[in-house]
Amino acid sequence: MPVTAKLSRKFYEKLGEDVTNELVEWFNSVDATYRSDLREVNEHNFVRFEAKLEQRLAELKSDLVKWMFAFWAPTAIAVVALLFRR
Repeated sequence: MPVTAKLSRKFYEKLGEDVTNELVEWFNSVDATYRSDLREVNEHNFVRFEAKLEQRLAELKSDLVKWMFAFWAPTAIAVVALLFRR
């Protein structure tokens, strides 16, 4: 939602309608440019954040598989050893 700049009546009286309107248009165009740039930066940062989050999630699943193997392998060996002991 663009915000249009408005200047006081004194600007219009001192500078005239044309110059003041041109100044207002310039302010509005600068504002639109900054908003557009900010939107692009935010989108870029969100993409980077999402990529890092996905990478960390993949690392977490990898670590989880390693820990599961570390805990279940000795248990499986113990169960197999108990079965052969009978």
